[in-house]
Amino acid sequence: MSLKEAIDAIRKGKMILLYDADDREGETDLVIPAISTTPADVARMRRDGGGLICVAIHDNVAEKLGLPFMSDVLRSVSLNGNKALRTLVEKKGDIPYDSRSSFSLWVNHRNTFTGITDNDRALTIKKIGETVHRVLNGEMIDFGGEFRSPGHVALLRAASGLLNERLGQTELSIELALRAGINPSMVVCEMLDENTGKALSKEDARKYAVKYNMPFIEGKNIL
Repeated sequence: MSLKEAIDAIRKGKMILLYDADDREGETDLVIPAISTTPADVARMRRDGGGLICVAIHDNVAEKLGLPFMSDVLRSVSLNGNKALRTLVEKKGDIPYDSRSSFSLWVNHRNTFTGITDNDRALTIKKIGETVHRVLNGEMIDFGGEFRSPGHVALLRAASGLLNERLGQTELSIELALRAGINPSMVVCEMLDENTGKALSKEDARKYAVKYNMPFIEGKNIL
């Protein structure tokens, strides 16, 4: 399917498949707008995807909400004397396909119970999407009043320069949201292969997309 069909699907709140690149992670993610995510979508991602279910948000929104990169949190704590964390902080060369991780905090919405069920994660994800929408409308948000950490939904903070700076699923999905004219908070989940123990191959991801009539695009289509 074409990039236009993928953007149209995203605009309608539907799920698509997004492959990053052969020379990067070489992974296909299930991608859907956070604000549209239902418990059935979470179930599909954990069943047919199997990777981490994360929410990517635009750097500008993360900045307004005060959401840091987790590496910066660990680095700050380690500077205050925690030697264990000092050895854990990612260093140059740790990630073979990139210069750094986009992980921020892990959160649960405060109205969840355990936070891990399909219903709970869908609630947290949807509320993250609503929060991004409110921030973009100029509201002042008490993020800690609505969410708690640690939790079961990982937040990913996009690079400030998006695709000019980094070509990860985080930035690719946010770029898709911007082109679709929706708020830039997108759920991403890697598709894994239980038979090989690796990422699902691009060929098998394409077959899945055809079987379920879902758009499949690559990062190079967006670039």
